[in-house]
Amino acid sequence: MRQALRYALQAALYVPLMALIGYFSDAPRLRLLEPGQALLRLSFTHSTQRKIACRERTPEELARLAPNMRAALDCPRERAPLAVELELDGKLLYRGEAQPAGLRRDGAATVSRRIPVAAGEHRLWLRLRDRAEGPFAYVREERVSLAPGEQLVVDFDASRGGFVLRR
Repeated sequence: MRQALRYALQAALYVPLMALIGYFSDAPRLRLLEPGQALLRLSFTHSTQRKIACRERTPEELARLAPNMRAALDCPRERAPLAVELELDGKLLYRGEAQPAGLRRDGAATVSRRIPVAAGEHRLWLRLRDRAEGPFAYVREERVSLAPGEQLVVDFDASRGGFVLRR
């Protein structure tokens, strides 16, 4: 008798829980993009140039340092912020500046943006500056065709010449 009561109470608790899990496994519907939209995903990590250039120490400066600290070059660790612009069909969609990571701002800077756009043919301009001042060091202009629901990932790899587009 006790065991039958225990099974009945377990069923009374588990059945509504299973129904709730079943409902939320299918509803409400999740739509990441509206119909007729594609997705531009700007996502990369890049180590920028040093904010201040290295300088050579004088013989007097070297003599004042401990023997184990006598490096000829004095290189501050801080890196410049990373400036990025993304333009689509002449309209600026993203302009941002990413600070280098780390307590001393000496790590890589990370950019991550998700930008829904209308599907179709577009002219894409990408610009990146990885030094403290001056013009953009990396510029890419590309004609892209995006299907509805398609995702275009904009990556950056300096060893491959700059921006890399992946579908």
